[in-house]
Amino acid sequence: MMFKKFNLNHYINYIVIGILTVVLSVITMTGGRLDSSLLFLLEKIAISIILAVSLSLVVGFLGELSLGHAGFMCVGAYIGGKVAALLEDSLGNGLPTFLIALLVGGGVAAVCGIIIGIPALRLRGDYLAIVTLAFGEIVKSLFQNTSDETFGGALGLPTPRFDKKYLFIIAFVLVLITLAVVQNFIRSKHGRAVTAIRDNEIAARASGINVTKYKLLAFTLSATFAGIAGVLYSFSNYTVQSAKFGYNYSIEILVMVVLGGMGSINGSIIAAALITFLNTKLATVLTGDLAVLQNLLYALILIVIVIYNNAPALKSFRDRYSLSVLWKKLIRRKHDPATHKDDEAKWDVVPTKIEMNEVLSIDVVPPEAKGNTGNGGDD
Repeated sequence: MMFKKFNLNHYINYIVIGILTVVLSVITMTGGRLDSSLLFLLEKIAISIILAVSLSLVVGFLGELSLGHAGFMCVGAYIGGKVAALLEDSLGNGLPTFLIALLVGGGVAAVCGIIIGIPALRLRGDYLAIVTLAFGEIVKSLFQNTSDETFGGALGLPTPRFDKKYLFIIAFVLVLITLAVVQNFIRSKHGRAVTAIRDNEIAARASGINVTKYKLLAFTLSATFAGIAGVLYSFSNYTVQSAKFGYNYSIEILVMVVLGGMGSINGSIIAAALITFLNTKLATVLTGDLAVLQNLLYALILIVIVIYNNAPALKSFRDRYSLSVLWKKLIRRKHDPATHKDDEAKWDVVPTKIEMNEVLSIDVVPPEAKGNTGNGGDD
């Protein structure tokens, strides 16, 4: 049986996130106490990673600009939170309630993705961005204007808060599931069809690719994981308010994807964790009168990062000291001719070796020539 060569680069994100999850889980399970603010930060980072990776499927790999990701997250948060609130009395605030809410919230977000995707994906560029942006604002407005008995109205929907000691573990398990689904999709024939549409839609259509089908598939898959992130958000907060899922939040998710690199899953993960960490720490440090500086410093940090990633003058520095180059130096040894060893096999003991005199003495006359010369006698 032939096995494919193990490519560490394909699994490095699983390894890092898996090790982090196991270490923190062991600390929590063995009685170690992690700071409550750290646990909440881990939950927010996991939610941001799911959002960034799922949006990268549409923006980075499909090549379409979508600004409605916060809208799909809003649907998942409200629907999942409502289901959890209804099941809390009968099933309690445990894992069964969480899983049911996750399935319902992600499923409803997927249905919304199909409904919006069928007409919207016929558009491209700015027009698609406007339609998805309008969808997000409509969803936010609908939930904001509901009655207090249904989805809480302007005050928000009260939702059960999952135990902080375990929610971040579940959240990072969902991150691993998201990575597994998205990365395997991208590396499959369906993912190659999606990237072909991004590179040249006319050529992809001419080669027999069902463009509408694959656009809708990628869009629906992205909306599903946005809904799952919304359910996670509802379980990490006591109240779900529609004001959270506005235009600015969709832009923030898009910044994570762009900052990490278009079509780079690992880049989206790093950017999501970095931006979430910056937002949380700036909000914690800059309080009172200094709170007005939060958005200013956040914008300046993003500008510096974007300039570093794209400035032509810094290209040689990036190529020399980028994370990928440093990683290759750690896991790969340069070829040193001094350490090269010759083949240990000795030609004088190889069984198939033929002596030079035997090679020279071999009769190379064709058989038919031998038959003809046999009748002619010896010279």
